[in-house]
Amino acid sequence: MAKYSVHQQPVETLLSWIKSGEIAIPEIQRPFVWKASKVRDLIDSLYNGYPVGYIITWQNPNVKLKNGEISTGKKILIDGQQRITALTAAIVGLRVLDKNYKEKSIRIAFNPLKEEFDVLNKAIENDVKWINNINPIINDEITISEARRSYMKLNPDDDEIEVERKIEKLKKIKNKYVGIIELDHSLDIDTVTEIFIRINQKGAKLSNADFVMSKIASDEEHEGNKMRKMVDYFCRLIADKDFNKHILDNDKEFAAHSFYKQIKWMSTKHDNLYIPDYIDVLRVAFTHKFNRGKFSDLVALLSGRNFKTRSFEVSIASESYNLLAEGLKDFTNQTNYERFIMIVQSTGLISSKLISSKNSLNFSYALYLKLRSEGMDDTEVQTYVKKWLIMSLLIGRYSGSSESMIDEDIKQIDEKGIDQYLKQMEENRLGDNFWEFGIVNDLETSSKNNNAYNVYLAAQCNSGTTAFLSKAHTVKSLLEQRGDIHHLFPKKYLSNHGFKPKAYNQVSNFAVIEQSINIKVGKMPPEDYMQKVKTEIEETKVNLTTITSLQGLEDNLRENDIPISICNSTFEDYESFLAERRQLMAKRIKAYYHNL
Repeated sequence: MAKYSVHQQPVETLLSWIKSGEIAIPEIQRPFVWKASKVRDLIDSLYNGYPVGYIITWQNPNVKLKNGEISTGKKILIDGQQRITALTAAIVGLRVLDKNYKEKSIRIAFNPLKEEFDVLNKAIENDVKWINNINPIINDEITISEARRSYMKLNPDDDEIEVERKIEKLKKIKNKYVGIIELDHSLDIDTVTEIFIRINQKGAKLSNADFVMSKIASDEEHEGNKMRKMVDYFCRLIADKDFNKHILDNDKEFAAHSFYKQIKWMSTKHDNLYIPDYIDVLRVAFTHKFNRGKFSDLVALLSGRNFKTRSFEVSIASESYNLLAEGLKDFTNQTNYERFIMIVQSTGLISSKLISSKNSLNFSYALYLKLRSEGMDDTEVQTYVKKWLIMSLLIGRYSGSSESMIDEDIKQIDEKGIDQYLKQMEENRLGDNFWEFGIVNDLETSSKNNNAYNVYLAAQCNSGTTAFLSKAHTVKSLLEQRGDIHHLFPKKYLSNHGFKPKAYNQVSNFAVIEQSINIKVGKMPPEDYMQKVKTEIEETKVNLTTITSLQGLEDNLRENDIPISICNSTFEDYESFLAERRQLMAKRIKAYYHNL
């Protein structure tokens, strides 16, 4: 059985399908990224009979209604949405959204004698040789005779017969054919994605989350289209507070909806830690409410898929949309969101730079929402969420096939409970071997974007560790402001003795330090600058340190997990110093995790 069909349809038929809703354009309410000149080129190609490429649609499965009747599924536009939007803008007169989500019109002008198209501007508008807007002619709002007479009135010396011939050719654009590849409803999302990638190598990458967004955007019956806006607008408000005005000015229908009331709080608040995008929002809402992790399952459920009978039922589709709406409301709820951010910050993860896995955050938020919805005590919720977040970062739980891991974890938690499953994970992944060897090996790296090192910094922030050679400033305050990452064995010093960047940029050679102190230390060997520090302390001078006693210096080294041997070390001791410090850093991380 063929999994797709290829056929041609005239532009007029294609546009009528869009008007009737037979083909849903999921991106119609998102910014139109084409330049107006590309719209002009598309119209010119159709006018001259040039090929304009294929569009790809995916037939939604037929669903069984409550009365037993079968309802034919809509077609969702998978590829070609910019071309379709361009056609509806130029021919139908649809207003599109610019990058600021503000509506604008794209008017294409036509010069009948030169057979040229251009985007309408002031110069063309004042030039009588141009018909200012092709839309009324192609769209049958005025006849060919009316268009000819209007033109000849301004250009009495032009060839009237030739003008009419060209206007008639313009009108026939709606009869030009566009190729359509229609994918069968039996194809799963992964297959459709692969087809899209192979056909559209140069286009934007498509993810299963994009299919979810397309699916809900094409749904009006369950207000999926408004859920789509809710997700988009919330993410936009995180980055752009002025965008709230655009919603109020340009989308009054949504502004009057309860979904807007759910998200408008973000227009006056700030989040520099989580900063979710639409994929993150969908993932958390879906994982939390459905106890699943694969977006392909969500698309199937929104289509009414009954996994047991392998049929499609309208009641399942309705229930799934309702659950998704609840999940989105839970995600965007101000109390939930701000409490979760506070939990993350309380672990010491005070900056997005310390969190290399967004899916660790996503799963932790889904877990937070799930445990709260089950009525668990807030203190217990916080403990489990913090432990899961740090554990998942340490073992890189979601760094590979994240969807499979998320799916497995949420199902196991739903079946066994968080307490039992977390203990199981700790026994399997955080045993003695991990703390003695695994985490030590993870710290043997020159990459700052390393989970073990970032968790180490979080541990320092969590415990209020004082910065290296400082009495008052903490690691946390310096990371939040303008502290430096200092090479305990300065890189220039090591470089001069033949060490390569991968060697002298080991994370176990780093310590957080005040910028002014870092500059003064410069390229001095550790034995030299540490001796200078001791001398200053004894002479009560303040230059390389603000520490006032030798005991305070010793405490500061211990607090920063720096071997005391640094006071007498040269480049010859560098490798043994790193090995010892990695052990100390690993012990700090272990104690930190168990105290969460």
